Parts: sequence; C-alpha cells; structure tokens
Amino acid sequence: MKLFSETLNTSIIKPISVLDIPNTGENYVAIDLSETNTVLDQVDVSSSEKFSQYIESYLTSNKADVAFGGYLEPRNIYKRSLHFNQEDNLTERNIHLGIDLWCSAGTAVQAALDGEVHSFKNNTNFGDYGPTIILKHQVAGIEFYTLYGHLSLESIENLKEGEKVKQGECIAALGEPKVNGDYPPHLHFQIIKDLQGSEGDYPGVSNIRDLDFYMTNCPDPNQLLGLY
Repeated sequence: MKLFSETLNTSIIKPISVLDIPNTGENYVAIDLSETNTVLDQVDVSSSEKFSQYIESYLTSNKADVAFGGYLEPRNIYKRSLHFNQEDNLTERNIHLGIDLWCSAGTAVQAALDGEVHSFKNNTNFGDYGPTIILKHQVAGIEFYTLYGHLSLESIENLKEGEKVKQGECIAALGEPKVNGDYPPHLHFQIIKDLQGSEGDYPGVSNIRDLDFYMTNCPDPNQLLGLY
C-alpha cells in the first residue's frame, strides 16, 4: 500500500480540481465540522435547512465560494441517522473518510483523472450519499478509484459503466438536500484502493474499530486536491 501512496504523490500532476470553481487561493476556505467544534452545538444539524443556513453563512462571512475539509474528522452530524448508528461506540460510524467540498447545488463536478465509469447508484438511505459515481483509474500500473457522492439525480440518468472520461471533464452536478441524503449541497470526494466488491457505493464514514484499515484503503484526498 506504500507504493499506492507514493504513486499518488509522485506520478500525478497536482493540484487537481473536482469542481468547476477555480481555486484562487482565497475563495476556498477550510471548515471544521468535527465533534469538538462547539459552535455546532447551536446548530440543528438534523435539519438540512438549518444546516444549510450555517454553511451559507460560513461561506458568506469568509467571502468564499467553497468550504472544504473533513478527512478523518469525527463528526456528530451522523447521529441523526440509523444508517450510521450501531449498538456501541466501537461500531457507530462517525469518522469521515473523504473530503467534503460545500458549495451551491448545481455546481459542476469534474473527473479527478482520466479513467472510466466503474459504477453508479442512488444510495437512498437517510443520511447516505444519494446519487453516487465511482470512477476507475490506472496510474503507473496501479488501479484505484475515486468516489463522488451527493450528486443530482440527472447526474446518473444517462451514464454507462465503462464509459471513458477525461481529467477535468464534467461528469455530474451537485444535488439538493431532497436527493443528496438530506445534507446542504456538497461533494463528498474519496480515494479508494480496493472497492471490496462494492458497486456505486463504498463506506464514506468509519467506526473507530475499523479505522486503521480504512485509513490505508482510503488515503487523504488532499494528496490530489492540494487544499491544505
């Protein structure tokens, strides 16, 4: 797996954009949605409307177009959904495995690298990804995948598995809360080495028990995005 990380770091020209919003260095701002951010105690994150108001206010106050962050961030926002909650703290999934990029619904999503459509699916559990696309890539002889979640329904209507895509090509658009799992509009972007047989879906949130595996199988997407 060390070879995989080295390939990401040495064989790909970076930074890479996955949104059709050029990063000027000032219009992308980091956001903390972790369980330690006490500001969120005053926000009803179980309501997509109230949560969206918080994100919009954060972008406005920072004069930004995109708020980003979340890799390995423990979050309380998943407590609202039975999709993530289990019987104890070891099996409750609350540690985020991708980077989220929060911006407007309808924002165009771009392929991170040349590749092909591996699979796609509308993951309709409450708090899930909603429409999701997984691309397969080959770089320096190594095969891996990138996942794009919380898309619009139109994004997956005319897709075909095996369809070729070019780096920077528009492959989707961000969905609204009513279709994206009931979140403020954003892109969940994740790198995956081994899909473990999954199609159109892969865990984007881990529990503490399985975190070591997922940290290895899903390295920091910032290796490609170069946001921090």
